[in-house]
Amino acid sequence: MADPRGFLAVPRRGAVRRPVALRVRDWREVYEPVLPEETQAQASRCMDCGVPFCHHACPLGNLIPEWNDLVWRGRWRDAWERLEATNNFPDFTGRLCPAPCEAACVVGIADQPVSIELVEKEVAERAEAEGFVRPRPPARSTGRRVAVVGSGPAGLAAAQQLARAGHAVSVYERAERPGGLLRYGIPEFKLEKAVLDRRLAQLLAEGVIFHTGVEPGVDLRADELLDDVDALVLAIGATQPRDLPIPGRELPGILQAMAYLPAANRAVAGGDPADPPPGYSAEGRRVVIIGGGDTGADCLGTAHRQGAISVAQLEIMPQPPGERAPSTPWPLWPLQLRTSAAHEEGGERRFSVSTQRFLAGADGRVAGLVLAEVEPVHDGGALRFAVVPGTEETLPCELVLLALGFTGPERAPLLDQLGLALDEAGRLACGPGFSTSSAPVFCCGDARRGQSLVVWAIAEGRSCAAAVDAYLQGETTLPSPLRFEASPATRAG
Repeated sequence: MADPRGFLAVPRRGAVRRPVALRVRDWREVYEPVLPEETQAQASRCMDCGVPFCHHACPLGNLIPEWNDLVWRGRWRDAWERLEATNNFPDFTGRLCPAPCEAACVVGIADQPVSIELVEKEVAERAEAEGFVRPRPPARSTGRRVAVVGSGPAGLAAAQQLARAGHAVSVYERAERPGGLLRYGIPEFKLEKAVLDRRLAQLLAEGVIFHTGVEPGVDLRADELLDDVDALVLAIGATQPRDLPIPGRELPGILQAMAYLPAANRAVAGGDPADPPPGYSAEGRRVVIIGGGDTGADCLGTAHRQGAISVAQLEIMPQPPGERAPSTPWPLWPLQLRTSAAHEEGGERRFSVSTQRFLAGADGRVAGLVLAEVEPVHDGGALRFAVVPGTEETLPCELVLLALGFTGPERAPLLDQLGLALDEAGRLACGPGFSTSSAPVFCCGDARRGQSLVVWAIAEGRSCAAAVDAYLQGETTLPSPLRFEASPATRAG
């Protein structure tokens, strides 16, 4: 364990954000660098709790108490090895994960939890700086070939694990560069793309081949793809956006978040953050974001940096309490109000409101919307929201961004060619071994479990890789954070 009195002597310190007035003028990461001794002090707060609920709450099963102890003792290389043992991309999760581990930290019962995410990120950054992060190519080749469709966190994790097992792995990505939503959906101020690129370089050095600008099912038929591989992994995400079918939805100036954010990210990558495609910039516009989740916050921070006149974020749910709600006691993920870096930068947050219709301006573009207050009603167990009479108001805006979540994978030609169906929840129908009804096709990530967290995507990718390896080899030594039952069919032998 770390310092037995650390949690009593050292107050919690999370990552410190750069001043708002400075960070909204650039696209760099919002957090200040952390000194090694400060990271060690925070790691010292990890107590000998007996049962590490943080470990249980992490989908990857990260060995959190172990690497906290090693960081406190200054054994950074050993801490990295323990972290890398369970997580392919701790530099992603250390920036993007909402940290369910911290919500389950035992110290958090009576005090502020250990700053687990801060320590995780700093271990990964120290490992990069010290040269601990190296490619791990396989010692031998199995002669098996695997194709992975999708290069988000699930696809990348599956590809890396399978390559390290000795299989020849090719990743297909329909966008011009690999990374999926990590590159095109997550703003630069949350994940600088240099962090993604250094990980992709590691995969390349381990033998993974990337085919970009290629959409299987469109540019390459499914039968052609299957003829060339022994197994196929679908890590295509849940990118079908939820829409808002109300009057005026067809007006120009109303965009899905996942049309707006990729355009902004491409502009930043091109060196000119103020020049997205026409109509996609928030500069000089009043912006309304419909949806109060992480994607909405990403739109909020992006709109600030593009020079929006004002930004309002609307949420149909009631405002959560400032502290953990009694309905979600420790160690559950708490229902409580969270303020992201983007919210700290400005903008108005409105809760318990619902958009009724959009209004057109003289130029035919959206010029405003009508919203109304709502209240939750439980109708036979189902939750719906009833409009409160007399509460309608008009909100002027020239850009509306829909950040309402996703309903599942897009119904792409590849799925039809493979004969794959979606279940009632809109997800790819997969068995307990990550296998689909169309052998040798497997699936993982958001396509299998629905819209979720980056840490779940990595866990899904690692577990799917173990299932594929068992299918190809008859057994596997790859770790699987999520339990699976081996597929009854096997290509072994």
